[in-house]
Amino acid sequence: MAISETFPAGSPAKNGRDVFFALGIIVILAVLFLPIPAFMIDIGLAFSIALSVLILMVALWIQRPLDFSSFPTILLIATMLRLSLNIATTRQILSEGSEGTHAAGYVISGFARLVMSGDFVIGLIVFLILIVVNFIVITKGASRIAEVGARFTLDAIPGKQMSIDADLSAGMIDDKTAQHRRRELEEESSFFGSMDGASKFVRGDAIAGIIITAINIVGGIAIGYFRHDMGMAEASDVFIKLSVGDGLVTQIPALIVSLAAGLLVSKGGTRGSTNQAVFGQLGAYPRALYVAAGLLVVLGLMPGLPMFPFVALAAAMAAVGYIIPMQHNRRVAEAKAADEQEQATKEHDEKNSVKASLKTAEIELLIGKQLSTKLLVSHQELAFRMGKMRRKFASQYGFVVPEVRLTDDLTIPSKSYQIKIHGTVVAEYQMRVGEIMVLLGTREIPAIPGEEVREPAFGMRAYSVPEMFGEDLKREQFTFADNMSVLLTHLSEVIRNNLPQLLSYKDMKALLERQDAEYRKLADEICTSHISYPGLQAVLKLLLAERVSIRNLHLIIEAIAEIAPHVRRTEQIVEHVRIRMAQQICGDLSEGGVLKVLRLGNRWDLAFHQSLKRDAKGEIREFDIDPRQLEEFGQDATKAIRSYLDAGERFVIVTAPDARPYVRMIIERLFSTLPVLSHVEIAKGVEIRVLGTIS
Repeated sequence: MAISETFPAGSPAKNGRDVFFALGIIVILAVLFLPIPAFMIDIGLAFSIALSVLILMVALWIQRPLDFSSFPTILLIATMLRLSLNIATTRQILSEGSEGTHAAGYVISGFARLVMSGDFVIGLIVFLILIVVNFIVITKGASRIAEVGARFTLDAIPGKQMSIDADLSAGMIDDKTAQHRRRELEEESSFFGSMDGASKFVRGDAIAGIIITAINIVGGIAIGYFRHDMGMAEASDVFIKLSVGDGLVTQIPALIVSLAAGLLVSKGGTRGSTNQAVFGQLGAYPRALYVAAGLLVVLGLMPGLPMFPFVALAAAMAAVGYIIPMQHNRRVAEAKAADEQEQATKEHDEKNSVKASLKTAEIELLIGKQLSTKLLVSHQELAFRMGKMRRKFASQYGFVVPEVRLTDDLTIPSKSYQIKIHGTVVAEYQMRVGEIMVLLGTREIPAIPGEEVREPAFGMRAYSVPEMFGEDLKREQFTFADNMSVLLTHLSEVIRNNLPQLLSYKDMKALLERQDAEYRKLADEICTSHISYPGLQAVLKLLLAERVSIRNLHLIIEAIAEIAPHVRRTEQIVEHVRIRMAQQICGDLSEGGVLKVLRLGNRWDLAFHQSLKRDAKGEIREFDIDPRQLEEFGQDATKAIRSYLDAGERFVIVTAPDARPYVRMIIERLFSTLPVLSHVEIAKGVEIRVLGTIS
């Protein structure tokens, strides 16, 4: 069988790294038992220092602790390497120490000379301090952090697992992502559990260093005095220097690795390299840097303290505190510019894509060329007034109407404008550019050159005159409007007439989300058991069709909850909701607390009552009225209503509750904005003034 078939390409057996790694572990174990020459000890000690520095650098630069998941294994190998070298140097010191300070190699003697400065007492004190720093401060703190981190990580595993399962069930993540997150969770728990145990290696290493150094000192002095006939002072000087030098060479890498372990476990949930976490958070508050700089200046001015170091550090901190906000603002500006560029690119792509041509604006205002030129200087004012109009609709009717798309269109007459709802033209008008529109009503035409026209929003009599006669019209107390006011009034009335079409399902859901938690829960209950969400939307649309505000949505939800278990027809639900909202309806339609009404005469009340066909349960089955009666009612209603409208009266028509929807259906075709109420929709305490009857 070929070797390539036995070991796939890239496998550890083929590239040989596992063999070298295994040989390295065997060498470390062999050093425990076999004597090695001094130059090999120098190489091993240098390698131990280099390895510890490498571990520290990796711990500083990793983005998160889990990226160094092999740290416990590396820590065990590094600790075993130091202990094996410790035993080798102990063997060398005790056997060859009588030959001088170079007996255990030049690394130990060099460290002994560098740190101790020729005095073994200094070296012994420094060694003990290093032991205290490593064992008491760094190792103990890192061990505690690792222990608590392991405990909290293991306790949090069930909750995190449930969170992953919930996200997967909700469709927020796919199977591959869920598998990846589960694997990360397993690695995290295993890592922190391993770190809890690995911290014991560091503590054991520190304790072993103390014991080995003490054995070297006592054993070396005894061997030098009794076997090599050295004096007590000479034996103490030589063997204490060698032992302390050996301890220093061992403890410095141990201290570095302990620091790396402490940095790793104390990193916690912070992402990014250590320098980013430290400097990014310490330097994120310029005011703190300024306060610290001020304190340093005060300390520098104190008598007896050196001024230069404190003032220099204060200047450096103040400079950093000044530079950081500038850099932050620059990064924010760059990020904002990049986002704007990305958004502009995205909008450009969407605008030029085929899908963009399929989208229609909910409300669109198309302006002809000449009219657009007239309004060009005031486009900003036009946009401002349209935004103000939308806010008024929101407060009046309880939901935010869509934004109006303003478009210059060369295909329509140059003095005209069109209003589209969902891409369909619902209104258009040819404006007399450069003229103002006088609203006549019942007044006579003013003695000014002009032309009689119809106001587009309400169809009122109007008179169009040049703008230069505005002051003359003011003196004669005529009401007039410029081109922009006429356009906006027409647009406002078109939106008001099309409110049901503008309340989308998304708008309805957004309105429900803004309700209190109790009403959201109530809406969920009735929409899952008695009425659907589209059914609730239909109720709101029917209310808006008669210009009944839905701003008190919580009251509407309560009223639907009362009637929905008993009836299914949307029209019946709407009638019940109107009764419950009688106070609001009457308040919106009254003037000065007085509600003016126009009643149906006895003849028409009876005619409508007889036209309602009912089933065995008494519920209305159909509305069947003679066409001649219907035509006659329309004539009578038009005659009565027109007289009061021409007089400027604001009033409502009142009829019987069961006939109200059908009277409204007829009146709507004659006077689309005239409200029709039933007797039971007249709220208590409302003052009623009867204008007359339709008869």
